[in-house]
Amino acid sequence: MKTIVKVISIALALCMIAGLAACAKKTDEQLAAEVAKLIDAIYVQERTDKTDAQCAAAKAAWDKLTDAQKELVEGEEADSDYFGRDTGDAKADDPRNADEIGEKELLVVSFGTSFNDSRAKDIKGIEDAIAATFPEWSVRRAFTAQIIINHVQARDGEKIDNMDQALERAVANGVKTLVIQPTHLMHGAEYDELKAAADKYADKIEKIVIAEPLLGEVGADASAVNADKEAVAKAVTAAAVADAGFASLEEAEAAGTAFVFMGHGTSHNAKVTYSQMQTQMETLGYKNVFIGTVEGKPEETACEAVIEAVSAAGYKNVVLRPLMVVAGDHANNDMADPEDPESWLSMFTASKKFEKIDTQIAGLGRLAEVQSLYVAHTQAVMDSLN
Repeated sequence: MKTIVKVISIALALCMIAGLAACAKKTDEQLAAEVAKLIDAIYVQERTDKTDAQCAAAKAAWDKLTDAQKELVEGEEADSDYFGRDTGDAKADDPRNADEIGEKELLVVSFGTSFNDSRAKDIKGIEDAIAATFPEWSVRRAFTAQIIINHVQARDGEKIDNMDQALERAVANGVKTLVIQPTHLMHGAEYDELKAAADKYADKIEKIVIAEPLLGEVGADASAVNADKEAVAKAVTAAAVADAGFASLEEAEAAGTAFVFMGHGTSHNAKVTYSQMQTQMETLGYKNVFIGTVEGKPEETACEAVIEAVSAAGYKNVVLRPLMVVAGDHANNDMADPEDPESWLSMFTASKKFEKIDTQIAGLGRLAEVQSLYVAHTQAVMDSLN
């Protein structure tokens, strides 16, 4: 009898253990939710002493998921594309975060992008052009978007300095003259933050100078244009026309085709820059070129307003292309995503006002003319040192 009782007790114990194990086993949804939480934790604009470990933990947890579980990842900011989307080979890029800088550093500062192809072609393209022109200077990189820095580090293992890290690296390496070349489009919020960050190091580095962003001075009102805006207007239009298969802008116009260049938009007072770019297009006689913005600031650059303007002008074919230094998230998603009903491609299509709508995914940074303009801005600020 005792033997039977013992056997039954053991059996019951095994059943309880098996039951607890079954209860402890997490569902696919729970595992995906845990990864989403880890991603949300690094989707922040502030770097802390925990950031490196958090980036590693998020990727390690993602790698343990099955393909089916990865599709379930969704959080406040997280989704399956965070680690799962193929944006090209990160190895084609160069984080330019090495020490042994020397006394003269040229720091190229960008907002940044997690799209590897665009980072290599657009941002690295600008950096390479600057490095080739000024071989006696050490060219380094900084991004102002910590969210992007964390994304690239977690997914690809590539560590890019933020502004504070880059400036601390300069101090630690004994840099005496620091030239900062922003790749930002204009004197907006990002440029202001860059300047504020550099000002904190004014007593640690002998000379710090900041070059002009791509489009130069903002100007007083919508009518103000300059040589920088003219050069960019000509370069992006020529590239778009060629990529669309036309011999000239006039040929495209005769075919009923309009080009819409989509910028980011801003509530900063520099938003007038977008209106100035429209003025610049008109000044050049580019009747079938329109400027828009994702944020719809200024108002006349909102998607709905641009749709009406293009339609009222009588164009039936549209080519959408970013007016951005990099062709990253905004270009791929906000402009060209056919699955997103709020993308510009979807909104232009839904208007039923046009027969054909094409998209071109290409940043300004890969254009030789734009790279040359940044080089000219760098040269100008270097000249000021003398």
